[in-house]
Amino acid sequence: PGFALPFHRGRSWAPLSIPAPDASVLSGDDAAFFSGDCERQSLAGGCDSLRPARVSGGRTRALKEVLARAGATPLSRREPVKDEQPGLTERPVPAPPGAGKTAGGGRISARELPPRQNPEPGSRAPPPAMSGPLRPSPSSWRRAASVVLAAGWTHPRPAAPSPPAEGFRLLLLQRASSQGFLPGAHVFPGGVLDAADRSADWLRLFQPHHGPPRFGLGPAPPPRAAFPELPAGPAAAAAVAALSDDVALRICAIREAFEEAGVLLLRPRGSRPPAREPGCALEPPPGLAAWRARVRRDPRHFLRLCAHLDCTPDVWALHDWSDWLTPFTSPGGRRFDTAFFVCCLREPPPVCPDLAEVVAYQWSSPSEATECFVAEKIWLAPPQFYEIRRLENFASLSDLHKFCLDRALEGTERWLPITLLTADGRLQLLPGDELYLEDSDFLENLLSTEKKNEEIVKEGKKLHRIVIYSRHVYSIYVTVQSAYKHVYPKNYVYYTSVKN
Repeated sequence: PGFALPFHRGRSWAPLSIPAPDASVLSGDDAAFFSGDCERQSLAGGCDSLRPARVSGGRTRALKEVLARAGATPLSRREPVKDEQPGLTERPVPAPPGAGKTAGGGRISARELPPRQNPEPGSRAPPPAMSGPLRPSPSSWRRAASVVLAAGWTHPRPAAPSPPAEGFRLLLLQRASSQGFLPGAHVFPGGVLDAADRSADWLRLFQPHHGPPRFGLGPAPPPRAAFPELPAGPAAAAAVAALSDDVALRICAIREAFEEAGVLLLRPRGSRPPAREPGCALEPPPGLAAWRARVRRDPRHFLRLCAHLDCTPDVWALHDWSDWLTPFTSPGGRRFDTAFFVCCLREPPPVCPDLAEVVAYQWSSPSEATECFVAEKIWLAPPQFYEIRRLENFASLSDLHKFCLDRALEGTERWLPITLLTADGRLQLLPGDELYLEDSDFLENLLSTEKKNEEIVKEGKKLHRIVIYSRHVYSIYVTVQSAYKHVYPKNYVYYTSVKN
């Protein structure tokens, strides 16, 4: 049976039959795809018309020619999509007065933290009033971070799987089926940036050995032209003097890895940054379960835990990898700006799922993860699938680690996928694709076509896209050169891969 999706043909509505119904892929809940561990967004409201792109002369004509070849037309109206999980709450990120005060002597005081202001159970913040086309604002893009843990497998433990073809495995966490966000999906550890991750109290913990602005991370990568350009909000501008985004997002990813998987990516306080080789996670000390429960209740306790262990977050072990923005789904939907980091470890650390958000885990090489996904043993959201396919370019952990070090000065590109609905699925267009246009009119709109995915792919020359047929049927097409010394995944065509 197919999934009926509102589809615009001229001025009338017609059902679009898409095989293998799956609300998480086809209902427009794409915010789930572009964050490591964020809450489900509210899906409600319609869609303003896609106005002509504000570009001039040759670019306008060229775009029209390419879109005409693909048969793409504006999706001038979109029916509201009902939220399938009503009553979900959004995790607040307040900064309570007096939170995280420090005591003298470089130690963090252990006094009781003021309570966080949590919403009533089952409550939800009302959606903003819609009075016209939206434009990105600091409040509409929530910062988030995710860490890809890659561990060597040269000395497997007894009864452990044999060494993988790539020589390393990735930590994948399975979300609880009861979770409103990505239920049952396998994801990398990560979550939303909390005010505690930016706290100036981290300065006292890192001093006197490391300090702002880079805390020993090395020279800052040059700023990259990004689409869209996201202005910094007042809160972010005030916090940048204490902790830059480069540091705060790393602390966020490290904290989430501890909350969800019990993995401590910490280093003894005052130790030198790691050498040019993979490091290791901290062995779990006694009493860690109680600390973990505190941190889950209030992220500010993570700084207290680090002070208690006389350690600092190992921000130097996390390397810039990518940055994904949530594509447009519906007006008022929450959107995320998620930084992905790679952390290479000599051996896999002990993992203990929190049994709340995360119920299981597995260590899989990139090729093993792909096989599990195709066999429908696990489900991966498109960005995770793309990144796993990209990591399959590396034959060993040392190759991956060296690659991250060699391109440290290049930074990352920020990607905003543009959605093109087709007759048998959808395309996620990525920068560099011939159908991708960097114009603000595409921030809040969708494209649609009556053509099928295969037709559009055959007609194209410059391709950088994820083709989504159904829940476990993705393809990746890349014919463009990567930028900033990064690598793109190799072409992956689902049907060909299955036959071979």
